[in-house]
Amino acid sequence: MNELTPELLALSARADEALAAALPDATQVPTQLHRAMRYAVLGGGKRLRPLLVYATGRAFGAAPERLDSSAVAVELIHAYSLVHDDLPAMDDDALRRGRPTCHVAFGEATAILAGDALQALAFEVLAADALLAHAPATQLDMLRVLATACGSHGMAGGQALDLAAVGQALTHDELERMHVHKTGALIRASVRLGALAAGCHDAATLAALDDYGHAVGLAFQIRDDLLDIEGATDQLGKTAGKDLAANKPTYPAILGVAASRAELAALTARALDAAATLGAPACALRDLARFVAERAS
Repeated sequence: MNELTPELLALSARADEALAAALPDATQVPTQLHRAMRYAVLGGGKRLRPLLVYATGRAFGAAPERLDSSAVAVELIHAYSLVHDDLPAMDDDALRRGRPTCHVAFGEATAILAGDALQALAFEVLAADALLAHAPATQLDMLRVLATACGSHGMAGGQALDLAAVGQALTHDELERMHVHKTGALIRASVRLGALAAGCHDAATLAALDDYGHAVGLAFQIRDDLLDIEGATDQLGKTAGKDLAANKPTYPAILGVAASRAELAALTARALDAAATLGAPACALRDLARFVAERAS
């Protein structure tokens, strides 16, 4: 399944509306910063992380409005990470989602500030959600989950491992550890936030969801690595072959293409098995696992 279902497309559109409402208006001072923030967030994207929030929450019967703040928060974090990843000191990329990257369009200093502000806004949105205020312990736990996914034991740590690994011959375990942090941490957090917002606190259920998020996160990265060598720039919306040219460790480089495809299939099956424990209400989670494995961009 290389396209989203109508249900997931509707939820993606809902996330876009919620994001547009949460971001500062471009006419507000400082206008250049606010323009850069909106540019970084609203310029397209798959909205996978908000979709994981919605799909998980709806599996437990939560209304979409109860999930909006979590969906917005994880996408703001994701957008900030892309802005910073594209910077000259990081991946040094000039193209994102088919457009100039934020630092190319607005300058490096403004892009850095935009990323900083998007990260802060994510926590502000989640902390200000009145629908979660009646359960302060849960809301605090959700803020902790998001913070952990961002920090040295999450995305930032994974990016540090990625930068240190350029030109190095990593083992399979080292590569997996890097992506469990860099890509997987926010994906796992998206799933858990959806469950917590819906009122799920059962330890066994949360463990199954964490296993689902772990598998989807690694599957997403393997598919990304395969697309980097098989896709075209106009198809991907970012520079094709960039990882290979930069001598970065990837799944195809370390395992080979055939073994990478086999691992992708195994991880997808693991995600589907984990979602199956939730029964029929988790159909959107199963659809997302298939989409991650088969997407064309």
